[in-house]
Amino acid sequence: MSASMQPRTTSAYYVQAVLSFALSGAALATGIACLPVDPWTRAFLAVGLLYVVTSAFTLAKCVRDRQESAEVVNRVDQARLEKLLAEHDPFKVDGV
Repeated sequence: MSASMQPRTTSAYYVQAVLSFALSGAALATGIACLPVDPWTRAFLAVGLLYVVTSAFTLAKCVRDRQESAEVVNRVDQARLEKLLAEHDPFKVDGV
């Protein structure tokens, strides 16, 4: 797959993802702030929310890095195959 054929994220999809993330985070933070519990419980839930968000970003980065490294290996393998095919002469007779 060449670089020009790689799927790209549209602007609308990107905006939707950002707004969805912001809205869900804000709604959960508001829910935690409005809970009728003592401050320690509220703080525990807020730290839990922060941990989930940072873990999600870390996981997304790891998945992206693994996918990018697999693409590099595939491109190297494809280049080797193309070189072998270009150098191969089916009409060449060995020993002559």
